[in-house]
Amino acid sequence: MEIEKITQTTLDHYERTAEQFFAGTIDHDVSQNIAALLDAIDTPAPCTLLDLGCGPGRDLKVFRERGHHAIGIDGAQRFVDMARAYSGCEVWRQDFVQLELPAQYFDGIYANASLFHVPSAALPTVLKALHAALKPGGILFSSNPRGHNQEGWHGPRYGSYYDYETWERYLTAAGFIPVHHYYRPAGLPRDQQPWLASVWKRTEARP
Repeated sequence: MEIEKITQTTLDHYERTAEQFFAGTIDHDVSQNIAALLDAIDTPAPCTLLDLGCGPGRDLKVFRERGHHAIGIDGAQRFVDMARAYSGCEVWRQDFVQLELPAQYFDGIYANASLFHVPSAALPTVLKALHAALKPGGILFSSNPRGHNQEGWHGPRYGSYYDYETWERYLTAAGFIPVHHYYRPAGLPRDQQPWLASVWKRTEARP
């Protein structure tokens, strides 16, 4: 399937299940991830942040309540509407594989449980778009289900599941340098930590 059809099929699933998704994730504790992004940003607050794949707006609202200028992006119109209402923030509807972002605009980009939906064939282009949207020295946070570099369909959703070494190769090729990474949930044996979280800094120029 062509990339746009793959992403649209995944988005259609979220359109159909938006309310159930919100109810099932509203209480998830991702404070570690939010802190990982904000602690890595060198510029004084308030920061200009992009929540990539903001869903119904849970984390977007947290950024706004902390005084930051937060903008959300999601490809599902139902999520866009919900996030605007819940967070009070500006939210753009864009498919990740067709991003149109302002250049060097954001201090930080927060991609929590979102980039793994991008097919590997499209990932380099998406990452370069995020790199270009960050100010020099800006920070990208990502959290994805980890795996052994496989991708494909899991029911109606498409996913790509990388180990850290492969994820690092993608990010460095796009012009990022690693800050640090960790596995979630904290305090459990590695085989019970399905999430790989990582923090990256934009280099001064794209390679």
